[in-house]
Amino acid sequence: MADESAGRRIPFAFLEDMHQRFVRTYGGAVLSALPYGMNDEFSRVLSQQMEYYSNDPNADRINRLKGEMSQVRNVMIENIDKVLERGDRLELLVDKTANMQGNTFRFRKQARRFKNTVWWRNVRLTVALIIILIIVAYIVTAFVCNGPTLPSCV
Repeated sequence: MADESAGRRIPFAFLEDMHQRFVRTYGGAVLSALPYGMNDEFSRVLSQQMEYYSNDPNADRINRLKGEMSQVRNVMIENIDKVLERGDRLELLVDKTANMQGNTFRFRKQARRFKNTVWWRNVRLTVALIIILIIVAYIVTAFVCNGPTLPSCV
């Protein structure tokens, strides 16, 4: 006897298991046994198996397989979510890379302009220094040579 909630698979699986265990344990001794003679020995196995088939969800192979398939499905859903999330992050990374490439182009352009500006500043400064040195040398020479026309040095 079994509750209706157990369905038909579990009670018949229990009966098949008990039959196989009984035949495996006693074999041909069943033919010469007294009625209820093996009850003491086999009652423990019977109660253990009744407990197992009543409470353990692994007793029903179909339910166990459904549970395993559900776990596999959940793992696959998680993996798909991770792949989609990774795709979003890759897309964001591609966008940032394109942005950085544009920034690099602008930076090179500005650096070149700055380099040219500094170079021209250095050229003007060098020319100004040369002119100042020539003027200072002329003044010193004019002072030594007694006049701006350099009459005593010529």
